Amino acid sequence: MSNMIDRRRFLRAGLAGGAAIAAGAGSVRPAHAAGRAKWEEAIQRGLEWLSSKQSSRGQWNTTVYPTAMAALSGTALIGSGSTTTQGPYARQIARASDFLISKSRSNGLIGDPQTDSRYTYGHGFSMLFLSQVLGEEGLLDRREELVDVLAKAVEFSGNAQTEAGGWGYVSAKEGNDFDEGSTTITQVQGLRGCRNAGIPVSGEVIDKAKEYIYRCKNPDGGISYSSRQTGSSRPAITAAALAALYNAGDYDSEHVPDMLKYSKETLHDINNGARAFGHWHYTYLYYSQVVYRQGDELWLPFRDRLYDRIAAEQKPDGSWEGQIHPVYVTACNLIMLQIDRGFLPIYQR
Repeated sequence: MSNMIDRRRFLRAGLAGGAAIAAGAGSVRPAHAAGRAKWEEAIQRGLEWLSSKQSSRGQWNTTVYPTAMAALSGTALIGSGSTTTQGPYARQIARASDFLISKSRSNGLIGDPQTDSRYTYGHGFSMLFLSQVLGEEGLLDRREELVDVLAKAVEFSGNAQTEAGGWGYVSAKEGNDFDEGSTTITQVQGLRGCRNAGIPVSGEVIDKAKEYIYRCKNPDGGISYSSRQTGSSRPAITAAALAALYNAGDYDSEHVPDMLKYSKETLHDINNGARAFGHWHYTYLYYSQVVYRQGDELWLPFRDRLYDRIAAEQKPDGSWEGQIHPVYVTACNLIMLQIDRGFLPIYQR
């Protein structure tokens, strides 16, 4: 427990020091120094709005993807530096954890197939969120419960994987072995989060998933929608696939440079044309992770443009609007805005 607290203090001290350095470096990076206060205000307003929309039972009352919304929102709150036991959003994170634990079924699925026809998203995001919670949880009984839930969740993901190595909107058995890229990515990141937190994960499952991504790669370096429906490259899925490969420790395969080149060409400028690809917030949720891992030379100028755009689009009440639901868009934006704070192990360099 003391080690966890010390780590938090160290990170906060580093964050404060970074802000002080930024404030004193105005002549070198004026956009960085001038923008930080605006970004911090946007983060705080967004966190306040998101936390205020949580119900007493721990979920966010959305009509779509209730499990995924709770997991993504919880992840955004952890990004602020709070845990289940300390920080201004400790109560909300603990409630979200309890809600998702309550959704764990006997077969390991975190979610409800009766109310969610695409439960794989929520399952993957829940593994990711709960694995981050486990890494900072100091209460023994709660840790044991999290380990049990995550171990079963990992087993479910392995059983739900298709023959080709991907995942679909539902398990392979229920979905006639259908798979596609966006759901596959949620599983790979969730499984990696679990492995990082000490939960055993089959190397064979991860290797099959990596091979699946490689098979979906087009000559231009982009990733197509599905192993069954190869076609034009999808910038969003390509960015997500790159982030997942990095999470899986795959930095140097022959496929990664082409995928990175394609992503830079289609996404790095953050212009309005990127919106034509659809799912802007999903796309940049993952592409920001990719760029962040490249180092500050590439990350800092990109971050300044990305964060300025996100901050400018915030609503007066602190939320953001877009596809799917304001809770989803707000959670995605907050994760992006806080990625370089370093509080989420899965996104660390």
